[in-house]
Amino acid sequence: TSGFVLCGKSQTSECFDYFLMHNSVNAMLRKVAVAAASKPHVEIRQDGDQFYIKTSTTVRTTEINFKIGESFEEETVDGRKCRSLATWENENKMYCKQTLIEGEGPKTYWTRELANDELILTFGADDVVCTRIYVRE
Repeated sequence: TSGFVLCGKSQTSECFDYFLMHNSVNAMLRKVAVAAASKPHVEIRQDGDQFYIKTSTTVRTTEINFKIGESFEEETVDGRKCRSLATWENENKMYCKQTLIEGEGPKTYWTRELANDELILTFGADDVVCTRIYVRE
């Protein structure tokens, strides 16, 4: 399927500052990150179980390529390197568990779900959850 093909912009964002604080990001960097991430742009391309996701803000751009069910390397929201594994939760939602490569930190994950022509992105760190909703452009 190619249901996840999307170019969109963020419409809403909840708890991002608190999420960064829980991940020990200092106050100055949190302020910059929250301002930059207030209007991110996301591009998602899907070919079967292969994905390309590009997220752009005024501060940085991240790109990941991965296949569902295969481990890959990426960075957590706060910039730490991790090993990730994405799996299908259902036909419209993927879940990705992140494991830090070095050091200690909260247990992190993200999900991406297509619902009613929107992309719902969640980041989790232990029991703190940040939700961002993207709409098609």
